[in-house]
Amino acid sequence: MRYVLDASVAVKFVLPELDPAKALALETDFRNHRHELIAPDTFPVEVAHALTKAERRKLLLPGEAEVRLARLLTYPPELFPYLPYLSRAVEIATLAQIGVYDCLYVALAEREGCELVTADQRLIANLGTQFPIIPLDSL
Repeated sequence: MRYVLDASVAVKFVLPELDPAKALALETDFRNHRHELIAPDTFPVEVAHALTKAERRKLLLPGEAEVRLARLLTYPPELFPYLPYLSRAVEIATLAQIGVYDCLYVALAEREGCELVTADQRLIANLGTQFPIIPLDSL
């Protein structure tokens, strides 16, 4: 199966404090070539942001964000340039009144004809009935 991988799920690959069972199963399936994972090329920045935020919140020791980011990026999803999806992402963000970053993932899923797997409950609540979005817990 081919999925767009939301950063909210990928962070669970390297932050076990965040109840990662389903995420780790997805990562294992990806590494074993059972699933194909794709993401916009903003993905590494979003994951880095989440990991450094975890450091600030004392969920990680100083310096651990960089180590965990490197681990995650040793086997990243296929990255797609965000620019071709930006206009559609802005449309979706304007209609739903949510962030453009999230909508880049939605636009990529829409254009590539696959589902976006996310742990972002707000995104699911706002767009889950209109776009191909599935919660991580449903995998």
